[in-house]
Amino acid sequence: MFLLALALVLTPGPNMMYLVSRSITQGRRAGVTSLGGVAVGFLVYLTATNLGLSAIFTAVPQLYLGLRIAGAGYLGWLAFQALRPGGTAVFAPAAMAPDSPRRLFTMGLMTNLLNPKIAVLYLSLIPQFERPNDGHVLAQGFILGGVQIVVALTGNLLILLAAGTLAAFFAARPGWLRVQRYLMGSVLGLLALKIATDRARPVTG
Repeated sequence: MFLLALALVLTPGPNMMYLVSRSITQGRRAGVTSLGGVAVGFLVYLTATNLGLSAIFTAVPQLYLGLRIAGAGYLGWLAFQALRPGGTAVFAPAAMAPDSPRRLFTMGLMTNLLNPKIAVLYLSLIPQFERPNDGHVLAQGFILGGVQIVVALTGNLLILLAAGTLAAFFAARPGWLRVQRYLMGSVLGLLALKIATDRARPVTG
């Protein structure tokens, strides 16, 4: 579970892009405030999934299919934005108007709630680690989700704290910035393809 959570943190996605952009343009405090919203989004998914959201998707598979297609389409769009001529990279400075702490928190929350990677993680992947013979499945779900949240928040915090330094590094080396952009776009594109073709279904305890 730890390795899965770590791999997802290191894979560029909506959460990372938003947190890095805020940290670069408005400062580390803004990035940390946004991360607070992301944390609440994790807790919403954790609670909803363990209290029966996956059962709803199992009963109505069309809803899960729609979520998966929408998520793949969104990641595909992000990949196109990165790979198209004139696209921007995660650590490329971008002009963003300063936002209030409340808006930063809210945007972090909404970015996470609409993040298809997190939806797939909680609805399909985490339940695979649950073992009914090892104890209460509900407790296992909260423990596994707690591990994911700790890893995700720690990883994202380290990334946003280093974002300014990384942005300066890449700004002085345009070639590296292009490589980073193409790499990010390729990873997002592959992730979109994987989600679109994945036949996994939500698992209930």
